[in-house]
Amino acid sequence: MKLLKDKIIKEGSVLSDTVLKVDSFLNHQLDPELMKAAGEEFAARFANAGITKILSIESSGIAPALMTGLTLGVPVVFARKRKSLTLKNNMYVAQVHSFTKNETNEICVSKDFISEEDRILIIDDFLANGQAVLGLLDMIEQANASCVGAGIVIEKGFQDGGSLLRNKGLNVESLAIIKSLEGGIVTFIEEDVK
Repeated sequence: MKLLKDKIIKEGSVLSDTVLKVDSFLNHQLDPELMKAAGEEFAARFANAGITKILSIESSGIAPALMTGLTLGVPVVFARKRKSLTLKNNMYVAQVHSFTKNETNEICVSKDFISEEDRILIIDDFLANGQAVLGLLDMIEQANASCVGAGIVIEKGFQDGGSLLRNKGLNVESLAIIKSLEGGIVTFIEEDVK
């Protein structure tokens, strides 16, 4: 997606060979036009999947998930990283390790919002090692629901998450796949990865 790649080049900051900072448009401050375009692109890529719900994880996955849900006309559910006082029981729970933060969180979703009739599309901001998507897949499996695929805003193609998920048979659609961050320069994989 050219708009996204241009934004990464213009506003992204390479902090190391493995970390890209995109907080000016995706992870802290949001670019509404970019999020709208991302949602429309995900909706187009998964148009024939029969999606009934979008599932994401707080917090940076919510904006692209919401725009995708708006375009498709389906509800958006997000997994919480901390249980609130109103969410005590009747939960799907999974463990997720964050590459960037180097911490493991317990994520949860109320059983009221995912059922075995659902056909779920996962949307997330980044794909590095695939742990967030695996945690969301775990909850979908707990609900006996179906996962139609995963839409990722930015995939780090030099890390193993994309190949791990694709090797499991998951349809992963990434809007920008980064080949390398070496030397402080962002390079992209131009062809579609299936």
